[in-house]
Amino acid sequence: MKKTIDDIGVRGQRVLVRLDLNVPLEEIGRIADDRRIRSTLPTLKHLLDDGGRLILMSHLGRPLDKAKDRAKYSLRPVASRLSELLGRPVRMLDDCVGPAVENAVASMKDSQVCLLENLRFHEAETIKDKKAANDPALRERKDSFARQLATLADVYVNDAFGTCHRDNASMLTVPELLNGRPCVVGYLVQKELKFLGDAVTKPARPFVCLLGGAKVSDKLGAIRNLLTRCDTVMVGGAMAYTFLAAEGMSVGGSLVEPDLFDVARDLRRKGESKLKLPIDSVVADEIAPGASTQVCESRIPVDRIGLDIGPRTIDTYRDVIQNAGTILWNGPMGVFETPPFDGGTLAMARALAEATDRGAVTIVGGGDTAAAVDRAGVADRMTHVSTGGGASLEFLEGKVLPGIAALDDAEREVRP
Repeated sequence: MKKTIDDIGVRGQRVLVRLDLNVPLEEIGRIADDRRIRSTLPTLKHLLDDGGRLILMSHLGRPLDKAKDRAKYSLRPVASRLSELLGRPVRMLDDCVGPAVENAVASMKDSQVCLLENLRFHEAETIKDKKAANDPALRERKDSFARQLATLADVYVNDAFGTCHRDNASMLTVPELLNGRPCVVGYLVQKELKFLGDAVTKPARPFVCLLGGAKVSDKLGAIRNLLTRCDTVMVGGAMAYTFLAAEGMSVGGSLVEPDLFDVARDLRRKGESKLKLPIDSVVADEIAPGASTQVCESRIPVDRIGLDIGPRTIDTYRDVIQNAGTILWNGPMGVFETPPFDGGTLAMARALAEATDRGAVTIVGGGDTAAAVDRAGVADRMTHVSTGGGASLEFLEGKVLPGIAALDDAEREVRP
């Protein structure tokens, strides 16, 4: 367990808070979905009520050219939205390091907030530790950038679960450089670790996992780990066709990974009756809105592509979900962004909502899966919707998340 913001006091302290404010933008300066901003509010309000001087930092998008992409990827609209949600000014700074930033932070008073500009405007933020280990110049660039951020902080708070699996300078190097100053998790990360941790270590049973997405290779580690913990693992999305093709089924032009056929067969053998595959598919000759479709069971014609789970599979998976105590879902069942290939994904979203209503614990991985339950209008009926797709997936693989490992451990309770 890690220390949290409840374990420390921050009055009069400069609190450097790493958030995930990587929100989608419809156009320059216009936020399409502020869910990630709103998810930070409990942590920020607690720290402000406690008298902290908050220095917020985040990335936004993947700017390739600092000068060219500055307007497109600036966090300035995020500062405006945060001001509205917090009911107080959030001062937007023009950079995230340098003398001007240091002077602005030095002038802050208790319960004031500023937001640093996009961390990824500095290439040093995303230098990987493995590369830096073999290149002293890269190591120094990353460390120098992190040291400048660390000088702003008396306290460091990580509330950016969506990037906890990355070894970015702001996530890993900064807490490593803080030399005994408190490094703790915020409420969002604490909540993520509790729900995902409880699901993996002490789930209400039957424990069912629904995995979708494009490639087996993206979820191979998660499948292996979850097969040792779950009662049932149900597979959908394009990744299902690698399993089906490995067993000799004709899957037409569906996406497959032939180099993983042996792995797929081995997983099926080890999973025995736990690992469930689709028994029918919605197919078409192209991915296009309103495309003509058909349902195939035993084989998919050579000129067709499997693009969604079929009605029999939906019924079978729904029955499993309705009898489960814990359901964990990561990855859509088809190309849900393009109707009519969204039927399976939306049906699973509704099935999870119904399961929650009857008392099951339902946990939805971030990214596309979170977007799917939102589109189905049932996000508020899930027990927990994760804010981190990649981070939640690596957690489910059993990997140590670098951004979590770097933080202070909670003191263990000593029992008589």
